[in-house]
Amino acid sequence: MIAVVQTVAAFLLTIGLLVTFHEFGHYLAGRLLGVKVLRFSIGFGKPLFLRRFGRDRTEFVVAAIPLGGFVRFLDEREAAEGEVITVADSNRAFNRQKVWKRLIIVAAGPFANLLLAVLLYAGLYLNGVDGLRAVLAAPPAATAAAQAGFADRDEIVALDGRPLESWQELRWRLLRVSGEAGVELRVRRGGETLARTLDLKGLSAADWEGPFLDTLGLRLYLPAAPPAVMRVLDGRAGAAAGLAAGDIIVAIDDHPLTGVAEARRIIAAHPDQAVRLTLTRAGQTVALSATPEAKFVEGKTIGQLGIDLGPNPTAFAAHRVRTQYGIADALARGVQKTWELSVFSLKMLGRIVIGEASLKNISGPLTVADYAGQSAQQGVTTFILYLAVISISLGVLNLLPIPLLDGGHLLYYTVELLKGSPLSDRTLQLGQQAGMFLLAALMALALYNDLFRLLPRIFS
Repeated sequence: MIAVVQTVAAFLLTIGLLVTFHEFGHYLAGRLLGVKVLRFSIGFGKPLFLRRFGRDRTEFVVAAIPLGGFVRFLDEREAAEGEVITVADSNRAFNRQKVWKRLIIVAAGPFANLLLAVLLYAGLYLNGVDGLRAVLAAPPAATAAAQAGFADRDEIVALDGRPLESWQELRWRLLRVSGEAGVELRVRRGGETLARTLDLKGLSAADWEGPFLDTLGLRLYLPAAPPAVMRVLDGRAGAAAGLAAGDIIVAIDDHPLTGVAEARRIIAAHPDQAVRLTLTRAGQTVALSATPEAKFVEGKTIGQLGIDLGPNPTAFAAHRVRTQYGIADALARGVQKTWELSVFSLKMLGRIVIGEASLKNISGPLTVADYAGQSAQQGVTTFILYLAVISISLGVLNLLPIPLLDGGHLLYYTVELLKGSPLSDRTLQLGQQAGMFLLAALMALALYNDLFRLLPRIFS
């Protein structure tokens, strides 16, 4: 129950913050350019909160359906029947503004989301981001990493000439070059630095959407140490047995553990069979009995405790790295990260359109809520990273030239600017209909993907 409440709260915070920032971009641009604002609404439907402020008595609203928002400007084309608009106000109507002003007002929303991402990333880099050094385990034979000549304990320090700060950055930067023939990696081995060319041609589009580092043979070196409990799911066997986040599982049935994979294998091998867990908790040894739940996964029955396991933090102390910058460099990194993710998002959309990437990559509100809850449970840093990614996605999506989205309006105004006159009402009407159809199809696909992704987990 606690996890459900946390997921809902994280989702509402995510949507509320991102929508508020987006709509505030429209609002601020409109006010600065002299347009009268009638309503600023977070959410749709029945108002739960309504207050009027300022000389224009602008309505600020929080509405019942928290899946978006809007700013309503004075517009003579949308005036209610019988509504009187004074001459002074008519000059402040949105429809009477020059095209360049309308372009700025519409574009301000998506760019506000991109600015928010810059600030979130900058704040993280200013505070410091923890990661793991990209130290490799011995690559399996016949993988691309083995063929490139990587060896056990090699540390990757640069990719295509740019320094590499962590294992997490390695994964991101390789994902960005998906589709290319190969990359040059520099590794530190003993006291020397070596160059290695990693062949990427053998990976398919499906490989890139899965655990592609494993497919390439790039595996993080894991010091032999008992695993840590990172999270315990409410209502599952681990919670019933008394496990808690932060516990170190030293042994199962008196068998000493040396890593996460070993612990998962033993638990999976005991569906509906009690096992003895030996833990260390706050410096004390604790013994518990737990019965892994029997779950049918990929054609076989396995045992699950409903816990997330991770590397022992003490064993990884020598492998941890902290990336931290001053204000100017943190802002520059925030801009760089936001730009890279924006370009990558557009690249992925293009690959989906031409069939090089799966439609399963399109997600909807259920997945957003699920990931919001998971990231919130993993700590403030993870949640902020999640907010930045979703803010970029919202900004990029709204810039697409689809009628009903900001990008559709930008397209209309750009055409008007070029041809010297507005598009015809018929053209606008057809665009609205096409946009509604396309957005409805995308929403249906996103909801289908959400249910396909989440239902097996809910009923497992």
